[in-house]
Amino acid sequence: MTDLISPDIEQLLLDATTSRSRRIKNRLASVWMLGALLVAVVPLALVIGYVLFKGIGQLSVAWFTEDLPTITRKAGGGMGPAIVGTLLITLCAAVMAIPLGILGAIYLHEYGGKGRTARLIRFMADVMTGVPSIVMGLFVYTVWTLTFGLNGFGGSLALGCLMLPIIIRTTEEMLRLVPDELRQASYALGNRKWRTIMTVVLPASFGGITSGVMIAIARAAGETAPLVFTIGAARNLNLNIFEGPMTALSVQIFGNAQTPFEAAQSRAWGAALTLVAIVFAMTILARVVSSRVARRHAA
Repeated sequence: MTDLISPDIEQLLLDATTSRSRRIKNRLASVWMLGALLVAVVPLALVIGYVLFKGIGQLSVAWFTEDLPTITRKAGGGMGPAIVGTLLITLCAAVMAIPLGILGAIYLHEYGGKGRTARLIRFMADVMTGVPSIVMGLFVYTVWTLTFGLNGFGGSLALGCLMLPIIIRTTEEMLRLVPDELRQASYALGNRKWRTIMTVVLPASFGGITSGVMIAIARAAGETAPLVFTIGAARNLNLNIFEGPMTALSVQIFGNAQTPFEAAQSRAWGAALTLVAIVFAMTILARVVSSRVARRHAA
């Protein structure tokens, strides 16, 4: 019925049926929410615009294919090893953290409930969420790197440990949003609990789970401190994540931005823009996949 009323008539009816003080409060709340939106969006737009302005000049075919320059202060070279290293290390970390995080969240909400073990896991996940990344890097350095040497897998372990608690907590919150009526309907059809989780609960919460996973991946892709301790420094491409030093975009941003040379600082801005573009592309891809899964589940 409300779809048949024009916005102007709807506004007149609203003004006629509400008091002056309520209309003033409504407008003040609208202005406050709009201002909060601007406060959140404007700094983000300025940061992205400045990174784009400073880094767009570095992007070329050579930037994505050539090795890092041997002499930092000279212009030229590319960021190919760092781009590939970032993708490999983050992918390996995601392969380890995403299944464990989702399974852990399923246990906490669907099986553990308010039991003692579930409460302990939630507490530890909350503690791990607040652990500084440099502490996680030192831990992996002590446990893995001192024994097996500098390699990309050590960086993946550190990033995976940072991603895991985020995925656990966000996935559990998304599972809580699934109505219990859907579960009860599945049980009424004779489905077991595991099948209800796989065919009803997870598809219904897939969009929110994807958002949580992308938040974890975005954080991991931009981390620097754990990688400084674990992956070493390499100027050439290394596709073996288990052997030999590697490099990543975040490490190159950290190293080049510290130098006083203009060429190195330009490479840092280019690496920052490349990292933002990679995270943006992965987010769009995840959104496309989640929307298709949601449409299939709704159908």
